[in-house]
Amino acid sequence: MLDDVLAIPEHIRDALWRIDSADLPLTESDGLVVCGLGGSAVGGDLGRAVLGDRITGPMEVVRSASLPSWTTDRTSALVSSHSGQTPEAVEAFEDASRRGLDRWVLTTGGRLGELARAEGVGVVGVPGLLAPRSAVGYTTTAAIRAAGLAGIAPDIRGELEDAAEALASSTESISAQAGSIVPTMAGLPVVIHGSGLTTPVARRWANQINENAKGFAFAAELPEAAHNAIEAWGAGRGDFAAVFLIDPGASPSERAAMDTFASMVGEYGAPSIEVDPGGDSRSEALLRAVMIGDLVSLRLADEVGVDPADISAIEEFKRRTAGDGEESS
Repeated sequence: MLDDVLAIPEHIRDALWRIDSADLPLTESDGLVVCGLGGSAVGGDLGRAVLGDRITGPMEVVRSASLPSWTTDRTSALVSSHSGQTPEAVEAFEDASRRGLDRWVLTTGGRLGELARAEGVGVVGVPGLLAPRSAVGYTTTAAIRAAGLAGIAPDIRGELEDAAEALASSTESISAQAGSIVPTMAGLPVVIHGSGLTTPVARRWANQINENAKGFAFAAELPEAAHNAIEAWGAGRGDFAAVFLIDPGASPSERAAMDTFASMVGEYGAPSIEVDPGGDSRSEALLRAVMIGDLVSLRLADEVGVDPADISAIEEFKRRTAGDGEESS
């Protein structure tokens, strides 16, 4: 899994090649829905954040079997399921088919792949040896490219290629930065705070700590948390650590809000750390922050002696709910 994190730059390049090879058609859409769960859905959140205000139409991540009521036959859908067996993803594909949406599929195969090929829908294959949560480079790249194909965002292929090159040459510094963060968090539940670009990255960090390190971690968004969660920090309710993920492109007021919040949390006695991922573009900054968080989760897993690949509780939940699908994160 460590190798998979460090290979994210190559995953981005490979994803671009696989999307090109799939020869997906361009459309003129009024919006895009990215359908999936867990690791198959997170790319939609991250891709939307990378594009930011470059998006010219709605782009929504759907974690259910039903599409939003606003979708029409002029809407496009990217349906993502690593195994191709996730019931909600399969049902979302069928719902999109009934509504007449243009569709693309990201999967290793399974029922979803069969349905897509039977209906002549373009399929982007994902390497089957990766865990769903380790395919984040593929899912993020696919969501970004899908927005471009749908006509609601520019083609930022060059930015992605530059980001991949920069990340590949920075793996040592990324690993070192992750190592410097772990002591602040070790042994404590943690709240990961994001703002702007890093809001969905905070959720990714929390989910990876949950799944890889089997630890309690939660995500919060600033400045919203300054209007509610700050009171819990002020009251000293529980022993938590705090991480603040800086958006390198934040406005002065946004940066001031995060700095002030982080300072107050420290004054209230909680271990806290601000993390600046750096990066010369939105793509590089976000993907670097993702890599740092993934490495942090694996280091925490190592410290407490748990196997990050073990998802027995998730599998037990699936068994009890009679699901035959995938996907954790």
